[in-house]
Formats: sequence, C-alpha cells, structure tokens
Amino acid sequence: MEPQSSKPVGETMKAIVQTGREEVEVQEVKRQSPSADEVLVRVKYAGVCGSDVHAYLQMDGFEWVKMPRVMGHEYAGTVVETGENVTRFSVGETVVEIPIHPCGECHQCEIGEENVCQNTTLVGMETDGAYSEYTTVDANQLIAIPDAIETRHAAVTEPLAIAARAAYERADVTPGDSILVQGPGPIGMLIAALLDSLGAHVIVSGLGKDTKYRLPLAKELGIETVDISETDLGEYIERETDSIGVDTVFDTTGHKSGVETAVDYARKGGEVIVVGLPGESSELFFSPIVRGELDIKTSYGATRENYKQAVNVLEVGAIDVETIIDTSYESDGPASAFEDFLAGQTCKPMFSFQ
Repeated sequence: MEPQSSKPVGETMKAIVQTGREEVEVQEVKRQSPSADEVLVRVKYAGVCGSDVHAYLQMDGFEWVKMPRVMGHEYAGTVVETGENVTRFSVGETVVEIPIHPCGECHQCEIGEENVCQNTTLVGMETDGAYSEYTTVDANQLIAIPDAIETRHAAVTEPLAIAARAAYERADVTPGDSILVQGPGPIGMLIAALLDSLGAHVIVSGLGKDTKYRLPLAKELGIETVDISETDLGEYIERETDSIGVDTVFDTTGHKSGVETAVDYARKGGEVIVVGLPGESSELFFSPIVRGELDIKTSYGATRENYKQAVNVLEVGAIDVETIIDTSYESDGPASAFEDFLAGQTCKPMFSFQ
C-alpha cells in the first residue's frame, strides 16, 4: 500500500518533557517520521493519570524512568500519515493507542494475557509518550474510534479499558449487587460509573482531599458516597447491608491500608478486587479470609478486548464521561495539571494539543 499523508508538517513539535523530580517543561523536540509499519498521529487530547503523577513525583517504583522523557500514554488523535505497510488505518481517522506494548512472544502473550506480558514496554516511561503534538505508533497498537465518539471523550478510552477489565472480567458483578469502591480517583470513578450503569448499588469512599472535589463529583454522577474522615465506613457498611457486608470491594487507592481494610467490608463469599498499586507491603490476617471464602483478585492494565468494551461504552453513552473529564489544560503550562491532581482539585485532567 502506498504511504498516505494529509499534509506536510514541520520537522519539530512541542512536547511536555519531564526533566527531573516535579519538573516538567514544554520543549521543541524532533518529530519522528513513521516507519513502514507505523502511523503518525496528530495528538488532540491527552489525559493525566495516577501513574503519570507518580512518575512526576519519582515515587517508589518509578525511579527507573529515565529523563528527559516525553510523558503521557492515554490520548486520542487523528491519523495524518501512514507507513507503506499499514493497511488498517487511513488519514483522517480518530485513533487511540494501547500504551502497554507486549512482546508478542512470551507465554502470557501466547495465551492472550498481553496486559501482563513478561517483556512489556510502557509508553511515556520507557519510550517517549503522547504529551506532544505528534506521536508515531506501531499500527498494531492502535484502536480505531467510531465517528460518533467525540475525540475528547475518546481520550478516556485507556483508563476506561482498565476500569472495564476490573469491572467486567475480574469481578463477578450482577445488577443489584452491593459494591464499595475505595478511592474516587480516575479509575475508581470510572469503575463506579460502569457498575452503576449495570444496575449495581455502588458506594464510593474517600477522605482528606477527596472530600472537597472528587466525592462531590461522584454525587454529581448519581453515586452514593461516604466521607470516611467523618463517618466510620465499617459501621456504614453494616447499616447499609444489614451486617452482611458488600458483595464486592474494589480498592483503587494505591495505599497499603486500602487492601488491608477492604477485606473487612466484603461479605463472606464475596470478593475484593485490588486495582491500585500500593508502594508498600500490606499485611493481611488470612484466617478470617479463608473461613469466609473471600476471593482476593487483582486487575492490571487492559487487553485489546477491554479496549473494545471501552469504545462500546463510549459509543452508546453508557456513562457520563463529560462530567468525569472535568478540567482541560493548555499544553503550555503543564505543571498546573499535575499539581491540581495532587491537590485533589481535579479527577481526570486533560491536556489539549489542538
């Protein structure tokens, strides 16, 4: 196939580059041209997530990220050029990237578990990411977005796919089930919204900075909330469930205490899905867990099938994604997006590269 191009573009582009701990700046960097198997994407919107912020802070588990590094991995953009071997995409199409690049050769990849590939590459951390005007991507890592989905909404596909994996595949939830989501961050909010749309009874808990903005945002979505700095969560769950406990707890906090307390709120025979990534070891007393036949599962990343699920959710308008994408930032002042996220003043900040 002949390579396609919409119009010539300059040899450089603007990008948000991390240069040190809590240091990000806009730089003029070289724009790469797509190879035979790649696509050049004009980035329109790119979101900020917890892992981006952890890298920004150089927290434990993220010290290995080499700098300077163009950040960002969740975005939506438009195809502007295709390599000569690319047949699945055309100039003008809206696309999103699957940013966890599997090796395609290990055991996990062979059995369809590419989200936990043994030799994965993380975009925006191990390679330069999508906080830039353009990005080149292997065509196999792209997902086409239907015209019915706004590009800004499409930029939520990646975190929504992560939420879909946790909600649809790792958990066993049916309409009417009682659900506790610990942590009203982006993933927690998306999980809560997905399960609420299924007809589950969802409660979102938070404390501290969450109470000023994110819990009210969950209420705006019509989801029940608990401020655990003012209300004893255990007593609240007992009242709401007649001392039975909830069917499923999703821990998205990323704190050791989240995992440790989650098992106290689930009913016997229930389940705990750990989605957050604690930076410290958690301690669990397993005797009551075993006696109660409590299932503890984890959920990490997303498969291509989960991306398709996320696209379907966006296409039918199953959740109020516009409310969740609460704040837009111009790419010229990147630090404010990270600082506002850390202060709990935004849930899903979005950079505009329009």
